[in-house]
Parts: sequence; structure tokens; C-alpha cells
Amino acid sequence: MSDNTNMILPDQQPLGAVTFAENPEPRCPCLLLLDTSGSMAGQPIAELNAGIREFYNELQTDSLAVKRVEVALLSFGPVRLISEFNTAECFFDPELKANGDTPMGEAIQKGIELIKTRKEQYRANGISFYRPWIFLITDGAPTDAWQTAAAMVRDGENAKNFAFFAIGVHKADMKILRQISVREPVKLQGLKFREFFQWLSNSMKSASRSNPGDRIMLSPPLGWSEI
Repeated sequence: MSDNTNMILPDQQPLGAVTFAENPEPRCPCLLLLDTSGSMAGQPIAELNAGIREFYNELQTDSLAVKRVEVALLSFGPVRLISEFNTAECFFDPELKANGDTPMGEAIQKGIELIKTRKEQYRANGISFYRPWIFLITDGAPTDAWQTAAAMVRDGENAKNFAFFAIGVHKADMKILRQISVREPVKLQGLKFREFFQWLSNSMKSASRSNPGDRIMLSPPLGWSEI
């Protein structure tokens, strides 16, 4: 009998997910790794939920991005797949809740596996795609082993398999984030999740208008980061 103990199944799935046959547009995948540990309780998790909602709403207003941008949500505290990769039109407005510890290492590894699987699905269906973006958002430090995850991030960046970005909130351990991320982590100013997601939606819209394989330059993180 196969061992399914390491499988994560999404909590919910939107109804009527669009198939590749119905929408053969190139895909621009974005994975959000979201810290939902106990320290995010209260206003932080409320602002994070509001930011995610606005992110999807913004993507839905763009006729090209709504077909090309795919978002997956993976929370940790514990690790939970909230939504598989789907276009913004399939958004079902999850309400994240804060509890538990911060298994960041496990979340990063699961997230990278999720990216790999999705890319295999694109290739199997003849769908072209942009380099995936992974955004880790955390307000603390890992409560599990994270060194393997850090090595996977470095290897994936070097192979251009994805681009990994780390966003530190409040008392996030920026020292560890610098050891995990090849790119310099960015500190969120206060709880400006909505401003961050506005910036991210604009970045995703811009990326979706380019051609797969083009070099995409992100705009500076103005208005939401501590510079």
C-alpha cells in the first residue's frame, strides 16, 4: 500500500476550475507561502486576508491577467494547501485563521514540489509558462529545520526554476530569511499587506503582458516596505 502521509490536499477548491483546453493561454504562476502561526492572530491575519482579497479583485479587472496569472495559496501553522494553482476568476475567498507554530522549512519544500508538479502539468498539456514566482510572508522564525529548504531555494534559483522572494513582517527573523532567500528579504512596513498585494497585482499584470522567457523587472517595493 502506498504511503500517503506526506500528501497535502487543499482545504477547498473553487468550483468550475478552467481547463487548459478551455484556456490555452500561457500561464504566469505565483505561489504564496503564508505564515498563519499563532503570532499572526488579530489584526495581522485580518489585514493579510483583506490584502489577498484585493489581490484577486485587482487581477480580475485585467482581461489578460485573469486568463494568464495562476495563484496557489499554501499556509503554514500547520502546513495546509489552501488552493491549488488556479486563475483569478476561480477565487473563492478563503478566510485564513492564525494558530500553531511556524513550520517554514516544510512549507517551502512543499511549495517547491507544488511548483514542479504544476510545471509538469503545463508541459504535458502544451501550455507555455513564465518563470514561477514564490513569495514567502512570515512574521517569525522557523520552528522546524529549514536548511534543506534553503538549499532547495538556492538550487531552484540557480537553475532558473523559479524566483523566490521573502517578506518579513513585524518581528520576522530577517537573519534567517537572508540565509533562506538568494534575494535580499524585504521588511513590510507595519501591516501594509494591502499595499504589498496592490504592488504584486500590478507586477503580475505587467508580467502577463510580456512573452514567456522575457526578462521581467519588478518595480521597486515602494509604499509598503521599510527601505
